[in-house]
Amino acid sequence: MSDLGSGDEGSSSQKYHQGMEQGSSEYDPGQQGQVEQELATKMLQIQSKRFYLDVKQNRRGRFIKVAEIGADGRRSQIFLALSTAAEFRDHLSAFSDFYSSLGPPNPDNVPEDGKLKSEMMIKDNRRYYLDLKENSRGRFLRVSQTITRGGPRSQVAIPAQGMIEFRDALTDLLDEFSADEHAYKPDLPEGRHMHVDNKNFYFDIGQNNRGVYMRISEVKTNFRTAITVPEKSWPRFRDILADYCDKIKQQPTTTAGSGGGSGVSNVGGGGISSDQPHPLVGNNTQQDTGTSLK
Repeated sequence: MSDLGSGDEGSSSQKYHQGMEQGSSEYDPGQQGQVEQELATKMLQIQSKRFYLDVKQNRRGRFIKVAEIGADGRRSQIFLALSTAAEFRDHLSAFSDFYSSLGPPNPDNVPEDGKLKSEMMIKDNRRYYLDLKENSRGRFLRVSQTITRGGPRSQVAIPAQGMIEFRDALTDLLDEFSADEHAYKPDLPEGRHMHVDNKNFYFDIGQNNRGVYMRISEVKTNFRTAITVPEKSWPRFRDILADYCDKIKQQPTTTAGSGGGSGVSNVGGGGISSDQPHPLVGNNTQQDTGTSLK
């Protein structure tokens, strides 16, 4: 008997595949426009299905994309942070042990909803539901991913007989790419935006193989320039700015036209909009002319 899942395992795969592909950034499909790098991939053939396990990396860190290709060509996929993938790997062992203890399928002893064993994983704003199910075509593990802020529900179905093979492939990838995962921070702060007069300033936090950095961009209608400040320099950068702020505050205030004034404007009072998420400034077609401090 085949362990292929059917019914609710593939009915909306095309719809959520399109949504995921449009924003397949790290394990956060909502962040569109990010540059992705593929580090490794494994392909598994389990009965009539193919599974691709891809280790990817972007500015928010490393993650694993699991894609399922059905016999009819339908594609579905989920995204796992490496820490979530490690937890999933452990659950696969437990589900496999439980599956081995079940014995042959018994159509007269199947729960009404088909669920034999269930678990749930939570990672930030994502929930993963693991359900070992049985239907007329056999037993399979359905893994569903949902996002609390809305969006399509995505899921893959792994034939029960292939759970150990799937676990071993996942373990190989985790052993190779989790060793230095501490150097990558998967939950970087959101970007911030400040508007002053006719200028926009964007503050983006990213990371590469040299570590975390802050990119400060000044954007006007037909002009953009940026600097990049490595994380280790932030405290000194902050101290220098704070020192200048203190010195300016200590100086007598001069008004325009009073003669010899410096004309320093009060940035804090002029149309500042901060703490707001913003689109990536990388979409601007102008070239950066700023200096990198990395």
